[in-house]
Amino acid sequence: MRRLVLAALTVLALATPAAASAADPAPGDPAYTARDAQNVADAYGRITGPGGQLQNPAYLPALVEQTNARYVDQLLTQAASPDHPAITPGNLVPGWNVGNPLRAGWSGTRGLAKAVSFTNRYGALLRGHVYRPLPGATDPYTGDRLRPPYPGVVITEGSVQGSEQMYAWLAQDLAERGYVTMTYDVQGQGTSETLPHGECCPGVPSQQLDNFTTGTEDALDFFTSRANPFRRFFDRSPDPSPFTPGRTTRIAIVGHSLGAAAVSKVQGTDDRVAAVVALDKLAGPGSGGALDGTGNVPTVPALAVQSEYGFTVSPWFLSGGSSLAPQPSPDGPDPRRERATGYDAWRAAGVDSMLVVPRASTHLEYTDIPLVLPASRYGQDLTSVYVQRWLGHYLKHEPAGPLLATSFRYLEPVGNGVWKPVRLERDDHLSFYYCSAYGFHAGDRLVSSGDITRVGC
Repeated sequence: MRRLVLAALTVLALATPAAASAADPAPGDPAYTARDAQNVADAYGRITGPGGQLQNPAYLPALVEQTNARYVDQLLTQAASPDHPAITPGNLVPGWNVGNPLRAGWSGTRGLAKAVSFTNRYGALLRGHVYRPLPGATDPYTGDRLRPPYPGVVITEGSVQGSEQMYAWLAQDLAERGYVTMTYDVQGQGTSETLPHGECCPGVPSQQLDNFTTGTEDALDFFTSRANPFRRFFDRSPDPSPFTPGRTTRIAIVGHSLGAAAVSKVQGTDDRVAAVVALDKLAGPGSGGALDGTGNVPTVPALAVQSEYGFTVSPWFLSGGSSLAPQPSPDGPDPRRERATGYDAWRAAGVDSMLVVPRASTHLEYTDIPLVLPASRYGQDLTSVYVQRWLGHYLKHEPAGPLLATSFRYLEPVGNGVWKPVRLERDDHLSFYYCSAYGFHAGDRLVSSGDITRVGC
């Protein structure tokens, strides 16, 4: 059986269809420019695409209803704790912390969610939610019965005033498949307190890497403590076959943006972490810039999901530098650009890793934001699929083969408590500008490809 699995993995690796070829148009050709223009348009697909926010008649009514309900709830929560003011857009601006309103009613029907709060090391009150499967639930994809205890996942949001409910999509998707998960707001963001107590003023301003690294560590403290209301459902037993020597827990950390930089650091220093997922971008040693990879040590298996564009969408001739700080690129995009921030460092260290670059994706791909800011139509779906399969392999010891599949099924919320399947063809939804890649162990054998869709890495 083991040989059959390895053979199947090898066939999948070698039989990957090419997304690009020598016949593709060159930068500057009219056909190249036209293809790029379509890619730019597709980077707004979450809003304008088929089934997107403006195309789904259930979206706007749900947004209005959830905005009002969430805003009133946040005002009442703040009024009940006047000594812990959250002076943030997420707490004060209606709609900021709604997330995807089509997911309303998830708790109690597809899983269970519970609001939580805890005090960080500076005395500031942080707020968030924990999620778990329903009692007696079955996996919505396989039909298998879910049985506790479950592995754990802690999700750290992005900076520039991200809010934890923008990431509920991933926490819920994982909870439905047999995980206890947690989202939370770092100090100074979302509904968490702005100022510390006592010595002034650690954690201020919120837009600094230390806020996100200490936030991740403090959230792990809470998640593994008796204060976690779902702690008894979390699997605290040692993993008898860990992928990383000495890391016997069943906990993964996930982060976006500055949160991704934070989890890239914490995975190397916190023995409670068994796997990591970085959503734009994984930060390797000495990556510098906004990612500040100084001192990062690739230690545990890492999934990097990274984007073609930053907060804004730019044409092909401005793809130099990075997605977050574009520069002129008269020769066109560098296919290896997204490898350089972290993935190459993980591969050089011999640590299992995978890089996925969704097509037409932006830095806001991983945050649920209504009607503003670009994001592709299916990038979030594709991301969820890969995260589910990555953590399934490294926390549950499921086979690695599904990570190399070329077609995926994903369940999307469409409103009124209904989830419908969509079919995602891998090569249609991966970037044709930047290479996606993988290098991980299946059994005792390394399976790898430095250029999944053959874009010229």
